[in-house]
Amino acid sequence: MGSFSVWHWLIVLLIVVLVFGTKKLKNIGSDLGGAVKGFKDGMKDGQPGAAAPAGDDKTVAPAAQVAAASPVADKNTIDVEARPKH
Repeated sequence: MGSFSVWHWLIVLLIVVLVFGTKKLKNIGSDLGGAVKGFKDGMKDGQPGAAAPAGDDKTVAPAAQVAAASPVADKNTIDVEARPKH
């Protein structure tokens, strides 16, 4: 009574396929797989002492932070100072 049977899951799967279509479900699956792979690669890169992959001959320099040359770098940027709460 508390769990679903195989027939319940088949009906849910059929409804999902009818609503989204197989092509969109395939795209969602590949996007999710790419996101998981990117997350794993990011976790490996973020660990200190982690070795670069053997097939990776390219070395990528970290992006340098760009300091604004003038006080008004962009009209959409608001420069404020944070004040501590008292």
